[in-house]
Amino acid sequence: MKRIYFDHSATTPVDPRVAEVIREMFLEKFGNPSSLHSFGTEAKDALEEARAKVATILHCSPAEVYFTSGGTEADNIALRGYSLQHRDSGNHIIVGSIEHPAVRNSATELEDLGFNVTLVAADKYGEIHPEAVADSITDDTILVSVMHVNNEVGTINDIGSIGSLCRERGITYHTDAVQSYGKVPLDVQAMSIDMASVSSHKIYGPKGVGALYLREGIKVHPLFYGGHQENGVRIGTENLPGIVGLGKAAEICTVEMNDEAIRLSGLRDALYQRLTDELDDIYLNGHHTRRLPGNLNLTISNIEGEALLMALDLAGIAVSSGSACSSGSKDPSPILLGIGLSPEEAHSTMRITLGRENTEDDIEYAADVIISTVKRLRAMAG
Repeated sequence: MKRIYFDHSATTPVDPRVAEVIREMFLEKFGNPSSLHSFGTEAKDALEEARAKVATILHCSPAEVYFTSGGTEADNIALRGYSLQHRDSGNHIIVGSIEHPAVRNSATELEDLGFNVTLVAADKYGEIHPEAVADSITDDTILVSVMHVNNEVGTINDIGSIGSLCRERGITYHTDAVQSYGKVPLDVQAMSIDMASVSSHKIYGPKGVGALYLREGIKVHPLFYGGHQENGVRIGTENLPGIVGLGKAAEICTVEMNDEAIRLSGLRDALYQRLTDELDDIYLNGHHTRRLPGNLNLTISNIEGEALLMALDLAGIAVSSGSACSSGSKDPSPILLGIGLSPEEAHSTMRITLGRENTEDDIEYAADVIISTVKRLRAMAG
């Protein structure tokens, strides 16, 4: 049976070129970067080379990149670490209403600690408008966090304008760039970003590693304590194989990102055209043009989304109903509800996210299977 993976926003397969450098770090260059002997020096050099590669996509200094266990930890350090460090300067935080749970739940925790949190609503396309952020700012605002690309509907926010207004008012700006890093242009200097979170396993690197960009001079309270690694921002012996894998994945994206974005946009549009040509009552969620190249989020009326996902899985096609972090929940996606879908519509939605290994043949095969499966499920439902 043909197997097709269409869930790249949940995770990506490790690129063979990345796997090779990870293998070398496990078996040959295994030293502790903090050790002073030659094994440690070799490891330290590999660590700093990876840091420079990660920084290249961000357009920042390598010294402003701090490695973490993933995007979730980076988000937690940015929100909780910054707010706790600067609570004497103010206690108001602004967060997008449809952020990833790593941001939303960090904001909830900060509310429990006495901070005031304003959720800025998204429009029907999943976009957080700079004007809405500006209207929410008060004299006590110390931090704004709005994601670059939404993890479910794929809408790309105008984070440059949000960053500019925050910079003008002396407010620190963080963006969750987990879904955008290595896929669409991201320049923290030009976009006036002070903190940005990235993750390895979204760009064909290994799981369990990510990074946080902190603009020079930004101080954060550590989430836990130990040694001196990562300048005290993220304590603990560095996951060197993972970090080097992230660096290699970033290096590949630096070279291939633009061409890959064009290719994936073409595949996505071809699939959307086939589905809408042959199926009625199918609706695109997210912005029609300002969206992640490989993202296709669709509400298909008169079907149950979970039944569709299971049927497609049996046919060898892997898609999702939304974020992998929320897939264990029976409740409708809060992101889909947040852009105005009803619970019934949210339950009839699937997210298709294309990736590096997908081909035109995959699109044609998947279109045939999805169309026939939807027709069959609708007929069964009467």
